[in-house]
Amino acid sequence: MKNIGKVIEVFSATKDSSGLPRPIVKYLDILKGHGIKNDKFAGKDEDKSVMVVGKKAYDISKENGINLEFGSFGENILFDFDPHDFKIGTVFKVGDVELEITQACTICNHLAVFGKELPFLVKHHRGLYCRVLNNGKIVKDIQVTTKDN
Repeated sequence: MKNIGKVIEVFSATKDSSGLPRPIVKYLDILKGHGIKNDKFAGKDEDKSVMVVGKKAYDISKENGINLEFGSFGENILFDFDPHDFKIGTVFKVGDVELEITQACTICNHLAVFGKELPFLVKHHRGLYCRVLNNGKIVKDIQVTTKDN
């Protein structure tokens, strides 16, 4: 396994939350075939159980005069590396949890509330959906690894 970075922060769409940014939580309780325990979007689509974003999306936004709070892209996990550098099918090991990249997140108009050009600025760094391969917990600052390709 190759160390590729770490988790900057974790977020969940709790029952009490609405819109963006997603609230920061202490940890994510990850369940195979379901997603994030107590997340209001969990259990809907196994291939979109967890959304990951790299800090690069925030850097691009800031370089273009749009300062965003972490969680503004709707991510569940914010990485200190760009997950878009990896192919569909790549498995990230986040602590003990394995997440498999299934698809790129589509550009949504929800981001336009932060700036009408934002969806286009980050279109290649918007985030990736992952399928959960095993149960576990994910916390801030945990290491992320992947198999050497």
